[in-house]
Amino acid sequence: MMDFLARSLERLPSQTRGIVKTAAYGLAGGGIATAFHVGIGLFFDHTIRALEATSIGWFLAGSFVTVAGTSAISGWLLNAYCPQAAGSGIPQVKVAFWKDMGFIPWRVVWVKFVGGLLSIGGGASLGREGPSVQLAAGLSSGLAGSFGEPKHNRRLATAAGSAAGLAAAFNTPLAAATFALEEIIGDLNSRLLGGVLLASVVGALVVHGFLGSQPSFTLHRSGMPPTLWVYGATPIVAAVSALAGVLFQKWSLSVRSYFQRSRVPHWILVTAGGIMVWILGAAVFVVTKHDGVFGLGYRDLSIALDANMAWKIALVLLLAKLAATSVCYGLGGCGGIFAPTLFFGGMCGTCLAGLFGLLHPLSTPDQVTIAVVGMSACLGAVVRAPVTSILIVFEMTHEFAMVPVLILGALVSQAISRRFDRHSFYDALLAQDQQDIERIAPPRDLRSWQQTPVSRIANFRPVVAEDLSATGLRRLLEAHPQERFPVIREGRVTGILTRDEGQAALRENRAPMLEPAFSCRRETSIHDVQTKLIESPSHMVAVIGGADEHLIGIVTLHDIVRAEMNFSE
Repeated sequence: MMDFLARSLERLPSQTRGIVKTAAYGLAGGGIATAFHVGIGLFFDHTIRALEATSIGWFLAGSFVTVAGTSAISGWLLNAYCPQAAGSGIPQVKVAFWKDMGFIPWRVVWVKFVGGLLSIGGGASLGREGPSVQLAAGLSSGLAGSFGEPKHNRRLATAAGSAAGLAAAFNTPLAAATFALEEIIGDLNSRLLGGVLLASVVGALVVHGFLGSQPSFTLHRSGMPPTLWVYGATPIVAAVSALAGVLFQKWSLSVRSYFQRSRVPHWILVTAGGIMVWILGAAVFVVTKHDGVFGLGYRDLSIALDANMAWKIALVLLLAKLAATSVCYGLGGCGGIFAPTLFFGGMCGTCLAGLFGLLHPLSTPDQVTIAVVGMSACLGAVVRAPVTSILIVFEMTHEFAMVPVLILGALVSQAISRRFDRHSFYDALLAQDQQDIERIAPPRDLRSWQQTPVSRIANFRPVVAEDLSATGLRRLLEAHPQERFPVIREGRVTGILTRDEGQAALRENRAPMLEPAFSCRRETSIHDVQTKLIESPSHMVAVIGGADEHLIGIVTLHDIVRAEMNFSE
């Protein structure tokens, strides 16, 4: 079937073929995101929500089995089949787009779908929007392969699928396209703009056809422009919401960093995260009868956005959800941070609106606007995509009058978040995993490209091996996923250690054998380095500097290929 489709596409004119492929990416991305949404909703309704109608004892017992059991199964799937499917998935999509030319293996898609559905639908305090992006990007990447696209030419499919997945998650095509350009591609003027916009619209049409105009949570229009009281309160709301986002980022990354060094099996960590969610969620439900700590929390968020929630309840939900999500994500759960971040901001706004109301009566539209400002500000603080955070809320409300306060909130939010952490949540995750994404803009002609100094594409933060004892080798291989490591003695490169050789040396209880090290200066041309890479058995060249020729960076064959693919595009 796929061969027939590929042959049929080849008969079309080039421009028409590109449009058809992009529309197919939008259909695939929107379809899988919609299926993911429906699956999570059905599973949650038949487990946690069904248990709420029983006695407290049955609810506590049933919800514990559900949350702990689904977390354990999800963690086992991640551990056994695809660790790359953990977390939100957006950092993994960025790595695939920039380092793997858009190629995403099929196993990421099915593990993410099953693991995310069980985890989030079973009550884990995580979101579905980030996983929807990874699912849609992965399915579109695979579809591109079925259309005959090689592995090194699937960036359009990945970017288009990402936009379609987020558009289907929120039914906000403009915001989804902006997010793909702002966060995944990193260029609002990218040549992929047209394809991303088309796929985003198609993805939104898919979810609109199946689920209606508002598939996430209910967001009522305020019906009135913001008052001066709202404008005065906006900087405070944005600052507090941004601080909540900063706190979440620091807590979850700290938990994640600590347990990355642990030898505890991944499925046990994920199960522990689920149990923590159950403890906090069950306690809040018993006291308040609100289940917002479990799962997405969109029902309670809808209640808050309808101005029907007391500020004290909002505060309890905020603190419990913040702690539950930080632990659940930090311990490697399968889910994203969009929904929790919107929840944090919405509850911050609801809580502050209630407190402001004690000083001056606020109308229902004013309370809703303040809560919406909190949502936008918190999301912008965490993902550092202020345009996206404004557009998501604007497309949900369709109220242009809200835009000025959203922009004001975004300015305050960005200032606060950048003061405490220069990285977005996703970039901080990549840095924690030692994944460097270099967006290369090479010269326009081949000759000048080949004469470009290697410093333009080199990795200046390499992981090196200094201790080749059994203990040192074991720590190095467990802590880092790289396949090759430059070996340093007294600051100079003495050879290259491969992962296979290091593992063999540990098994055979001997000293590892090193491959010869080829080196170059940072001003060496890419043309000359290519020759050295061909000669090097490890396909790695050390970049040295100074009179003592100490190591300052490395270049691999993959760096050259990736850079030249950027050049060819």
